[in-house]
Amino acid sequence: MDTDIGRLIIFDTTLRDGEQAPGCSMTDREKIRVARALAELGVDVIEAGFPAASDGDFESVRLIAREVRGPIICGLARCGSNDIERAWQALREAERPRLHVFIATSPIHRQFKLGMSREEVVRRAVEGVRVARALCDDVEFSAEDAARTELDYLAEVIAAVIDAGASTVNIPDTVGYAVPAEFAERIAYLRENVANIDRAVISVHCHDDLGMAVANSLAAVQAGARQVECTINGIGERAGNCSLEEVVMAVRTRADRIPVHTNIDTRRLAPTSRLVSAVTGVAVPRNKAIVGENAFAHEAGIHQHGMLRNQETYEIMRPEDVGLGGSTLVLGKHSGRHAFRSRIEALGLALDEAELDRAFIAFKTLADRKKEIFDADIEALVLRSDDAGTGPWRLAALRIRSGEGPRASAEAELINSDGRSCRESATGDGPVEAAFRAIERVTGIEVELKSFDIRNVTVGEDAQGEAVVSIAHGGRVWQGKGFDTDIIQASALAFLQAVNRICVRQGADAAA
Repeated sequence: MDTDIGRLIIFDTTLRDGEQAPGCSMTDREKIRVARALAELGVDVIEAGFPAASDGDFESVRLIAREVRGPIICGLARCGSNDIERAWQALREAERPRLHVFIATSPIHRQFKLGMSREEVVRRAVEGVRVARALCDDVEFSAEDAARTELDYLAEVIAAVIDAGASTVNIPDTVGYAVPAEFAERIAYLRENVANIDRAVISVHCHDDLGMAVANSLAAVQAGARQVECTINGIGERAGNCSLEEVVMAVRTRADRIPVHTNIDTRRLAPTSRLVSAVTGVAVPRNKAIVGENAFAHEAGIHQHGMLRNQETYEIMRPEDVGLGGSTLVLGKHSGRHAFRSRIEALGLALDEAELDRAFIAFKTLADRKKEIFDADIEALVLRSDDAGTGPWRLAALRIRSGEGPRASAEAELINSDGRSCRESATGDGPVEAAFRAIERVTGIEVELKSFDIRNVTVGEDAQGEAVVSIAHGGRVWQGKGFDTDIIQASALAFLQAVNRICVRQGADAAA
């Protein structure tokens, strides 16, 4: 148990609760990259997944436990021996493993989901913690839907699991039902009425269904909670989870009202946010607190006048403190590799030499087509070049014909990882639909288009376009993102990325 009562433990569940949100699935390679970024960020605990949920989840947790050092690596399990033992098999190679067991405690869950009495739920909770404790020294217990559980009964459950060996007790607002004052009162009640509460860290896990996940989490911290479970960009089930970057910066900025500190390197917040957005295909809203594109942007004349006099007139944080640069470096076709590398580093994007080579080649190609290259262009290039090799298909050529009849036609040439070049043609109501159908014919994967969005990455007539595609296949939703100055090309790249993710998962399932 942590003896620094002023430290707030940051428990990141981006790879578990965040990843299980529709459209947020990640490949094993992407999960490892995100886990390493979380370790560099300084999170205390990484919840890597739910090993009993699927063979794929088991394998990703096992890889993260084996390869990522520094933070505690945590796996989720229901309060049953099979789940717990499966989780332990995935976690056992971790430098610092934690088993996280849970059972629902609210009346509605007891009656309609579990079909258990109050006494049976307590017994299952205690048994689950004891089984986990026999395998692992670090055990966390969660009372699912704690925000709608009777207070006296919740206190009974928490006291019992602490006696059984839980060193962290999590009080989730599973459906985002609570309001801040109410949730703080719940934490205060447990501190006052659970006799052995001093033997465990109180944790909270809040959802954002009413838009109060961060507010509820901070209210709980003020009431004595010392662990917050959160995700990068607030991704997660339904409306999402408590946003890590918002909690961390609120604690740092308002230490006068929330006297705790974290181990987070806040300069890594923006780069980590961009990484998670890139691998999930879920864009960060422009007005997102802390890491949104507009978070440190000022357009109104009065604001600009104040900023010129004193930055603190309209900024309560410095953009540099969250990893955002204070200036823009303009690059063009005459720029060299050193200038490109320097800007990459200034943006907080870490690349190895092979990734830098791919990104620089793409940069020189783009520089021949654009008058001016902005930071957003560079980020798009890096994210696109980093995606190379994540699937079996690569787009070699795309030829479009439209305007000569009621339907457009497309010819797509794709190269497989084994070196084969395949070419197919298709028609559609427009050039984008025709391109998608041609890619389907080459890959042999038929999908249902769920959503399709395009926006400018930067400004100007020669701006890069960003396409985000969401497709359904095999009962799941897959997303892809593509960038190009040609929006049809960007759309095809986004569609192919999503199809490649389906291919990777099919390959993994076949190997299993």
